Amino acid sequence: MPKTARLAIAAILAAGAVSLSVSAQARELIQNKGSDTLVNVAQAWAEAYQKVNSDVAVAVTGGGSGTGIAAMINGTVDIANASRAMKGKELELAKSKGQNPIEHTVGFDALAVYLHKDNPAKILSIPQLAEIYGEEGKTEKWTDIGLEVPGCKDQEMVLVSRQNNSGTYAYFRKAVLGKARDYRMGTRDMHGSKDVVDLVEKTPCAIGYSGLAYATDHVKLACVAMDGKDCVTPSVQTAADGSYPIARPLLMYTNGEPTGEVKKYLDFILSDEGQCIIREKGYAPVRDVTCN
Repeated sequence: MPKTARLAIAAILAAGAVSLSVSAQARELIQNKGSDTLVNVAQAWAEAYQKVNSDVAVAVTGGGSGTGIAAMINGTVDIANASRAMKGKELELAKSKGQNPIEHTVGFDALAVYLHKDNPAKILSIPQLAEIYGEEGKTEKWTDIGLEVPGCKDQEMVLVSRQNNSGTYAYFRKAVLGKARDYRMGTRDMHGSKDVVDLVEKTPCAIGYSGLAYATDHVKLACVAMDGKDCVTPSVQTAADGSYPIARPLLMYTNGEPTGEVKKYLDFILSDEGQCIIREKGYAPVRDVTCN
């Protein structure tokens, strides 16, 4: 047999061996995209699930609730993470494209109001926050609410917010500003929850809002009050029992009722092991669980 023929046969056999090896190692992939609030715990769930079922890989990406929901509408994701419910127009668009989004509550979050560690503020009410963040709000300086913040030049508030594709942005607007009111101009809109906390830590004049799981020892958390009621400090417990005024469900959306590997993965997330992971990350589980 000519040498060239032998080389050709060897190449074909080698390619076949590689193909068989790849097939043997192939794993089912679950695409999971969306909320930056959920991204850390979603990654922790994905990593823990490898020990439960190594034949399934879960690819987690953030980008915001709007990004995940858009991917669900376009049919390019198996699970969309969201820190807000889908809007009516989003549900209609999804159905027009043959998608049937089903909502699953996987935990609860307290949307904390962050302050610089030197800020003397302890209690902020929902009406005060609305005047701080809302369009045509009357509160622009810390002195407007009777405070003086050390290191804050001119006492001008620096309003730290999220980008408008964020579920956190949408939920804060609805819960604090009300449906008819928009944010004032001039907010510093951050890409991620961690970015909000980092900026508040470094900026004496700042106030920001973000998920409780991103809290650090370098910032303060305001005790938040509904008008005329006692203030409540954000915590896993006050998020779970609904006593904190800005608590919200954390959601995952699937196209139709989940089946196969997606259902098994969601069952894991809602199991005691999965719910202990979300509690460990600073969120409230959907039910009482005993964790080690």
